[in-house]
Amino acid sequence: MSKINWLERAERAELTINNVINGEVIPVTVPPDSEAGVVKKYSPRDGRFLYSFSEGSSADVDQAVTAAREAFNDGRWRGLAVSERAAVLNRLADLVEENSETLALYDSLDVGMSISYALNNNVGNTKARLRSAAKLAPELQAPSGADLGCFAYQRHKPVGVVAGVAGWNNPLSMAAGKVGPALVMGNSLVLKPSEFTALSTQYLATLALEAGVPPGVFNVVNGAGHTVGEALSNHPDIDLIAFVGSSATGRRVMAAAAQSNMKRVQMECGGKSPFIVFDDCSEDLNFLADQIVGLAFPNQGALCVAGTRLLLQRGVREKLLPLVIEKASAIKAGDPLSPETRFGALMNEAHMEKVLGYIERGVQQGAKLILGGKRVYPQGDKTLHTGFYIEPTIFDKVSPDAIIAQEEIFGPVLSVFTFEDEAEGIALANNSSFGLAAYAATTNLGRAQRLGEHLDVGSLLIFGTSEPTGDVNSISSDKHKQSGMGFNGGLQGLAAYTVTTSVGLLA
Repeated sequence: MSKINWLERAERAELTINNVINGEVIPVTVPPDSEAGVVKKYSPRDGRFLYSFSEGSSADVDQAVTAAREAFNDGRWRGLAVSERAAVLNRLADLVEENSETLALYDSLDVGMSISYALNNNVGNTKARLRSAAKLAPELQAPSGADLGCFAYQRHKPVGVVAGVAGWNNPLSMAAGKVGPALVMGNSLVLKPSEFTALSTQYLATLALEAGVPPGVFNVVNGAGHTVGEALSNHPDIDLIAFVGSSATGRRVMAAAAQSNMKRVQMECGGKSPFIVFDDCSEDLNFLADQIVGLAFPNQGALCVAGTRLLLQRGVREKLLPLVIEKASAIKAGDPLSPETRFGALMNEAHMEKVLGYIERGVQQGAKLILGGKRVYPQGDKTLHTGFYIEPTIFDKVSPDAIIAQEEIFGPVLSVFTFEDEAEGIALANNSSFGLAAYAATTNLGRAQRLGEHLDVGSLLIFGTSEPTGDVNSISSDKHKQSGMGFNGGLQGLAAYTVTTSVGLLA
């Protein structure tokens, strides 16, 4: 990667936004002489204008849904054997690998993520999600109860036309999270990427056509939430909507789904994940500090499962917290297009100001700012001084009910709390309207099991030694509370994109 001149690649990149409908690539043009109805994108890296496109319309959605419905009804895709659909998904994963540099560049330019994160994490997760869906689908499609001469069984079938609405923080990987399960189960898909990060999803759709996905099966419609997103939520010919975004928007999507045709909903609406460290973990604090910092600030904190609340048992606090501060202070914001950068820019100016506003509120509400808290600029390059960078920020002595403790900031802000015993630690961790993920460090197996029982989260990762005790990403995970509803990953994640028919044969 170090031999690639990413600045030169960025200058040469064609940054145009297209819809992909019924196999055709359709430019999303800007209305002439009009400021209204236009989405403008500026570079997180240096604030320069990148591209603009129309905010879209219900007519665009109608066109895509019609194509998807026709593709579903005539069986061009769902009529294939699941093994054939899985083979196409694996070919798509191969094409993602072959085009990884272009895809990574698009997400780095759009999001502000470092190019190394885009290549290793975002593209890597994309391939993994596609291959996982391809691997598991044959197992789910086997009729349950149909063996050993049984005359009653349950059959999973595609739900129909799926609408996907993706978040902005990991565009390519989030698109794959919809594409993999929706397509391998035989559905047709209309996918709306975030209007803030629209480049990579359209490219993925063209690669899908190259991989063998028939026209009409995977469509992309770009536009704003209040136009394209609203039209998808209300569309009477969509059978399932899979949404990633804020809880506030998720509520509106659910209401629209109910009021239109009672379409099924899959929701992922954010998180405020705790990292709980118990004082029986005192042997490898350097390792734990690395994990805490790595989970608090990935992608500049723009990750729904980021560990943004650090809960330290009093007996380990004084030894561990200085290490966390030391490691976080070593993180320096850098040019996202530099291969050496590990911490890039925030997605746009409005989001940067939002994060800075949270930091200001934290100070106002009495939390102790012990690291960072300011807008910064990468050293040595004045052209980046109009980019959107915030240094890693840590607050101590945070009230459990403070805004920075309760709301998802989606930026590089870590809040630190102290607890006395296990019961208080669990209560503090559960003091949140979100319930997506949690992390814990303990060598006590009984405690680990109790955490799994009592923490209100969909996934829990335990650090007991220098390695986690299990990989929760290999199985399905649910969402609790206002983090949403429905499963991700595993067999249950695939089943979410199906309907079932129970069949009983009477002799």
